[in-house]
Amino acid sequence: MTPEQFEAEKEYQSRMSIIRSILKLGLITKSEYNKINTKFLEKYSPIFGAIYR
Repeated sequence: MTPEQFEAEKEYQSRMSIIRSILKLGLITKSEYNKINTKFLEKYSPIFGAIYR
C-alpha cells in the first residue's frame, strides 16, 4: 500500500465512522447513508473500505 492509498483509506474510514454514528442517532436514513457511502467510495477509492460495503 502506498502512502497515498493509506491516506485515502484512513480518510474514508474516519469519515464513514462519523456517518455510521449519525445513522445510529437517526439523523440520516439508511438510504442517505448508502448515498454518502457511494460518494466516499468514489472519492477515496479505498482498498479495504470497499470490502465492507
